[in-house]
Amino acid sequence: MLTWTFLGVGAAFAKRNFQSNVLVEAWNEGPDRQAEPDDTLLIDFGTTGPLALHRLKDQPGFEYLNAGAFAKYPAIRRVLVTHKHSDHIGGLEELALMSRFNFTDRDAHGHGKPQLISNISILVDLWDQSLKGGLSAMPGRFALLQDYFFILALHHDRAGQDRFQLLKRYEFEMFPTDHLQIERKYDWPSFGVYVTDRRTGETAFFSGDSKFDYPAYSQMVHEAKTVFHEVQLRDSPNPVHALLRQLRTMPPDVKAKTLLYHYGDEWDDDEYAFVSSEFAGFAAPQRRYVVFE
Repeated sequence: MLTWTFLGVGAAFAKRNFQSNVLVEAWNEGPDRQAEPDDTLLIDFGTTGPLALHRLKDQPGFEYLNAGAFAKYPAIRRVLVTHKHSDHIGGLEELALMSRFNFTDRDAHGHGKPQLISNISILVDLWDQSLKGGLSAMPGRFALLQDYFFILALHHDRAGQDRFQLLKRYEFEMFPTDHLQIERKYDWPSFGVYVTDRRTGETAFFSGDSKFDYPAYSQMVHEAKTVFHEVQLRDSPNPVHALLRQLRTMPPDVKAKTLLYHYGDEWDDDEYAFVSSEFAGFAAPQRRYVVFE
């Protein structure tokens, strides 16, 4: 079983529902039969991620994340980074420091440092441009990214090196998204995630931050059992997110299986009441969704 829990579902500057980061849990049997999953993966961990994880640890079914006053960071085995905006990486410094210094003993499964996963185009600059300022100093020496994480670099342009698996069953593939353009499409690294259950052939689509780019991913969303798509509710000039009015142009069968996330704090205004009938709805924060049985 693969389950999907949004730590938060809000846009970068949302205040009500935390930022859009996801806890993915892989189970051999499921949460009804296991006290904790067999593997865990965070898809992004932004500035509100630590607070959202702290709140999740007190929810029923997530006791394995509870270490008393703290979230149990060693329970997070892996972190996948889709891009370098702060609402997606702003919590990595806390995760790194807590994992190394507050939980000095390996947990019962023998794991130490979490694994950090991303495309090589993101990893090559992540330390120097984003994390080095707060993490580079250790007692008696300067640190490197490898002091805090085991690193898995994916290569989008190399067959077989653009994906990884959980439990040798669930395959995760990163695909480029049209989030920001400097000079041309896809020239600023940003990625979505396509997940395949190798046992059943079922798939799930996670857009990551992206403008509406339907021709690029139409086959994936048509084939997917579940679609998680980011959304910007209100129109704006030169958007870097998918506008709600654009998402409404998708085929009815695709919309019916699409949960919208990364939305603003105005999501429950009356003008958006139609979303629950036209789409699968707004994704809910801190609710465990079963993606694959």
